[in-house]
Amino acid sequence: MTMSDVARLAGVSTATVSRVVNGRYGVSASTVAHVRAAIERLGYESSLVATSLRRSRTNVLGLVTHSFQSYTAEVLKGVMDALSQSGFDLIIYANSDLYGTYSEGWEQRHLARLAGTLTDGCIVVTPSGEVRSGTPVVAIDPAMGSTVPAVTADNLAGATAVVEHLLALGHRRIGFIAGRSSLEAAWSREEGYRRALAAAGIAADPALIARGDFNAESAAPLARELLERPDRPTAIFAANDGMALKTLEVARELGLSVPGDLSVAGFDNIPESALGEPGLTTVDQSMYRLGYEAARMLKSLVCGDWEGPGRIVLPTRLVTRGSTAAAP
Repeated sequence: MTMSDVARLAGVSTATVSRVVNGRYGVSASTVAHVRAAIERLGYESSLVATSLRRSRTNVLGLVTHSFQSYTAEVLKGVMDALSQSGFDLIIYANSDLYGTYSEGWEQRHLARLAGTLTDGCIVVTPSGEVRSGTPVVAIDPAMGSTVPAVTADNLAGATAVVEHLLALGHRRIGFIAGRSSLEAAWSREEGYRRALAAAGIAADPALIARGDFNAESAAPLARELLERPDRPTAIFAANDGMALKTLEVARELGLSVPGDLSVAGFDNIPESALGEPGLTTVDQSMYRLGYEAARMLKSLVCGDWEGPGRIVLPTRLVTRGSTAAAP
């Protein structure tokens, strides 16, 4: 459908339709309603590129992510709610893995495709490095050393709380499966683990620290190696729920009872964490709020009226479930 088709159905000029589509003044309310009814009936959509060339804005924001998992889905819910009734649409761009898993620069390639003619700004979820764009960018869980506006959880406090919970249950040999080293969140969660142990007078044992990448499958061999040690840990804290849930699977395969033989805790509080038997003790970082605040920030940056800080840090809370209990 074209603008001319809308004009014919509405009985107005193409110029009038253009003014309505682009939100310009000089059209009566009744005519605007009439034209919009014709647009709705015909299913007309103006070209995003043509619109951007005419007014230097598309009123479209982008969300760039490496992959869609439970974490991303919860973030997306918050983004969509923040943009509801805002006048902005959303384009979601996910990595095709053309260059390999977590290949360097994937987010920068996506931004280059979206920025300018297609979007007015982008949210980048867990970028592996610093991101640059000619339009505003907000990172959710930024990379180490990132300087772009960002929204993140208080990962340090959350990790400290979950390890303190395990210590209070009597655990002294607590394993840790870390996340992707390029992310600030991964380092903060490891620092929380180390600080909680140090405060309890326990030196972190390098043999109990395994390095994953936040991908659930990466945790399987790491958990197995920890649990097959003759001096295996009595508890494992994984840096996200996906890796923690995979640790539960490995423990079952090895004939270990959770939480009788082993306590397991994660981080994120994805929906799946409450569905297993036992439910997973974890840290709720409100992924919905991460998405909501990132979209709110980006929208204001695009409109030029953001007056808040360059970084928003959201509180976390410990959620205790059946996967943790007193040390054996």
